[in-house]
Amino acid sequence: MRILIAALSLAVLPSLALAADARQAYRQQWPLQLSQPQAGAYRVLLDEAVYRSAVSPQLADVQVFNAQGQALPTTLLAADQPLAREAHWQTLTWFPLPALAGAAADDLQLLTERNTDGSVRRVEARLGRSGAASTQAAGWLVDASALQVGVQALRLDWQTQTALQARVRVEASDDLRQWQRITDEVPLVDLQHDGKRLQQRRIEIGHQAKYFRILPMGADALPALSAVQAELVPAAQSIDWRWQSLTGTAGKPGEFEYRLEGRFPIAQVDIATADNSVVQWTLLSRDDANQPWQVRAGPWVAYQVQDAAQRRQSQTQSLPVPSRDRYWKLVAGQAQPSVAPTLKLGYQPEALVFLSQGAGPYSVAAGSVRAARSDAPVGTVIAQLREQQGAQWQPALATLQGPAQVLAGDAAVAAQRDWKRWLLWGLLVLGVLVVGGFAVSVLRQKPGGAVG
Repeated sequence: MRILIAALSLAVLPSLALAADARQAYRQQWPLQLSQPQAGAYRVLLDEAVYRSAVSPQLADVQVFNAQGQALPTTLLAADQPLAREAHWQTLTWFPLPALAGAAADDLQLLTERNTDGSVRRVEARLGRSGAASTQAAGWLVDASALQVGVQALRLDWQTQTALQARVRVEASDDLRQWQRITDEVPLVDLQHDGKRLQQRRIEIGHQAKYFRILPMGADALPALSAVQAELVPAAQSIDWRWQSLTGTAGKPGEFEYRLEGRFPIAQVDIATADNSVVQWTLLSRDDANQPWQVRAGPWVAYQVQDAAQRRQSQTQSLPVPSRDRYWKLVAGQAQPSVAPTLKLGYQPEALVFLSQGAGPYSVAAGSVRAARSDAPVGTVIAQLREQQGAQWQPALATLQGPAQVLAGDAAVAAQRDWKRWLLWGLLVLGVLVVGGFAVSVLRQKPGGAVG
C-alpha cells in the first residue's frame, strides 16, 4: 500500500505544480509592453523568436498569461485578417491654437492660410462673441490632409515635468469651416509616483478627415505639445513579407533537402544562387522524416541573370496553402545542378488577440509538448466592440519586450514519459503479485485431520 501511495504521489505532484503556474509547462516567455493600460483587448504580433520556440504544428503551444500564471482568453489570427494587421505611424503637422478665455467652443473661429495642395500653412484663431484673452490653452489643430486613408488613432507627445490630468474632445473637418464632433471626454494623463510613470497619450479616432482639432473640456489645462502621430492600418497587400534563408544538403542527383527551425506559416518561396542560373524546380515538404513528401509548389522555372547593370530574377512562388512543415526539398527538372541553391521561405507574421484578465505584467509563452491553447471566442467579443466603437476600432497594440525568459527550458519540449501507462502497468504487476502471494499461501496450508 505504501508503494502504491508513493507512486500516486509522484504522478500527482507535477500536476499540482503546473496548476499553480501553467507557464511552467512552456520552454520560455516574453514580457509584453502595452501601448495603453486597461484597454481590455490587445493584439501582439509574433516575431521570429516565438516561431522558433514553438513545436506544435498548429502553433497551439503559444499562449498569453497574466502575472499569476493564468492563461488568458486568446486566439491566433492570420496576417491577412484585419485585427492582425500591424499598425503604421506617420508624423503629422500640427498647430497650437492661440490661448483664449471666456469662449465656448462654438465661439472659436479659425482663419487659415493653406498651400496649393490643401495643407495648412498658418492658423489664426478669433473669438466669435466674446474677446477676452487669457493663458488658457485653446487646443491644437492637426493637419491630416496628406493622408490617403483613415486615422485609427492619434498619439500625442509632450514634455512636462508636472502632473497632468486633462480631458479633451476631438472634432473633424474637411474644409475648416464645418466641424463634426467625433469623440468626447478623452483623458490625457501623465502621472509619476515612486519611480513609476502612468501615461495616456492615445486618442482613438476611427475616422477619415483632412483636419482634426483637439480642444480642452472645461478649465483643464493642456501641456506643451511636441509631436503628433497618426496610427494608420495598412491594407493586407502592404504587409511586409519576412524570409527564412536555408542552406541545403545534396541527396539524390538533382535533389536538395532543407530543415526549417521553427513553426513559421510559410506561404511563399524563392530561389537564390551564387551565379547565373535557370532551372525548373519542384518544391516538396513534410513535417516528419518518416512521412511521404508532399508537393507544395511547381514545377516552375527559376532564373537569375546578373549583368554589369543589374540583376534580374524570376518572381516568387506562392503556396496554395501555407505550411509549417520542418522538412523541405527542391527537386530539379532536366538540369541537375551540383550545388544546392539557397531556399528562401517567406511568411507574414500572425497575431495573438487576447483579453486582459487579472494583474499584469502579461507575457507570451511558447514551446511545449504537453500544453495546448484552446482558442477562445475572442472574435465575437471584438465584433461587438466594433459595433459600439466603430468599424475602424482595433485592439490596442502589445509588443514583445527584451530577450526570452527561460521557464521549463528544453524539458518542456522533450519527449514525455507516459506516467499513466507506467502507473497502470505497475498496478497490474502489483495486483498479480498480490494474487500470486495469496495463492501460494493457500497452497502451503496443510489439509485438516480426518474426522474419526
